[in-house]
Amino acid sequence: MKKLIIASTSTLHGGEYLDYLLPTLENHFKNCDTIIFIPYARPGGMTHDEYTERVAIAFSKINKKIIGLHTFGNPIEAIENAEGIFTGGGNTFLLVTQLYENDVMQTLSNVIESGTPYLGSSAGSNITGISMQTTNDMPIIYPPSFKTLGAIPFNLNPHYLDPNLQSKHMGETRETRIKEFHAFKTTPVLGLREGSWLDVKGEKILLKGNLTARLFRQNQVPEEINPETDLAFLGN
Repeated sequence: MKKLIIASTSTLHGGEYLDYLLPTLENHFKNCDTIIFIPYARPGGMTHDEYTERVAIAFSKINKKIIGLHTFGNPIEAIENAEGIFTGGGNTFLLVTQLYENDVMQTLSNVIESGTPYLGSSAGSNITGISMQTTNDMPIIYPPSFKTLGAIPFNLNPHYLDPNLQSKHMGETRETRIKEFHAFKTTPVLGLREGSWLDVKGEKILLKGNLTARLFRQNQVPEEINPETDLAFLGN
């Protein structure tokens, strides 16, 4: 049975890294002593070691040990044997490129399907969808494919922002960008606001947090999805 926590962000304004999710993560990873961390997205260009240390400090608060995937000689074997897995945020193009270049994308999909607990935030959440094509990130590197894990039957737009009606900025909104995607693709897209996450247990995909999420489907008016809604219907 699939077990995923798919978070819009790792850090809320004024909070520490992952603090708002720690009670949820303590339960999610309750049967894990050690969690494999995938640092490939490298936010701000930080090193794999620096990123892993940041994550290790956060997880120490719930008595979990973090080991970076980059420290293993055989990353495929490490993923196959992982008790739990966390993929952090950063640049989705870089993350997806590294997953393919290290030949772990399919392995990661397999272990998630078989029930290894998975946590994703931001870029690590983007890859749980059908493709990475609704990311907000700059294309700093060219991945071998835009296809991602397909652990959920739709795409995500983490850090979703509503239009600011007071702003004088006349550029494209997130909604406009998603409509551009739907000019070519039929995949539903969920705009996941900060502080929201998806709790996936088997076929159930529950929206968690205090905020609604915005659902976009091709040729349909966007709609607000309430917390505790099961989004599994998007796979029908």
